[in-house]
Amino acid sequence: MENLLPYQYLLIGLIFIWSGFVRSGLGFGGAVLSLPFLLLVHNDALVFLPLISVHLLVFASITIIQNNRKPDSGRGTVNWPYLRYLLLVMLIPKLIGVLGLVTLPSNVMSGVIFTIVAVYSLSYIFNRPFKSNSKVVDTAFLLLGGYISGTSLIGAPLIIAVAAQHVAREQLRDTLFALWLVLVAIKMAAFIYFEVDLQLIHHLWLLPCAFIGHLIGLRFHRHMLQTDAAVFMRFLGSALLLISLVGLTRAALG
Repeated sequence: MENLLPYQYLLIGLIFIWSGFVRSGLGFGGAVLSLPFLLLVHNDALVFLPLISVHLLVFASITIIQNNRKPDSGRGTVNWPYLRYLLLVMLIPKLIGVLGLVTLPSNVMSGVIFTIVAVYSLSYIFNRPFKSNSKVVDTAFLLLGGYISGTSLIGAPLIIAVAAQHVAREQLRDTLFALWLVLVAIKMAAFIYFEVDLQLIHHLWLLPCAFIGHLIGLRFHRHMLQTDAAVFMRFLGSALLLISLVGLTRAALG
């Protein structure tokens, strides 16, 4: 990062504002919708993945703590029983992905994932959400999502496509945040173990950039929760479709 040109720093700052907005607005997509653009600026994923991971740990923790400190007569913003289920299903494939014990061509894996996610997204856009009615199918998608989240940060859309069927929309974002906290903590431990440069000095200016996007995303999320459920799911489907198109394009070019 030290040898980049001024315009590259400017572009990276803007992309991290976008990343913060998407993350707090939807609860996902901060990595998968920003990493492709970051790689166009500087083609080295290991430079950006630690930065993205730290940002997620910081802002997801803040959001969950703030939302659950508020006096509330109803349920909290995290669906803890379903979170425990997700972790039980995904923990082992996540560790396998982190350790790299199983390897598949990245472009093939990406193509499969984003094709599946695209199908889910269309079902949400047309208000006909896919329901497998099978724990076996849901579990298979979660296992695959856990493995992919271990090898990279593109497994989130597949996990969300399943979780959105079982978690109320007002709990979906924070439940996902809690899940990402555990999964990303494992990823960060791997970065530290393999002595990956965490780019700590660059957090001094990139954290404020992400914070700007985070504040905008919080307002956007409150607005989305006040809309009709069908509108919310249609927007969720549109975001998933955008992610799928970006991912499929990268897989084809890669």
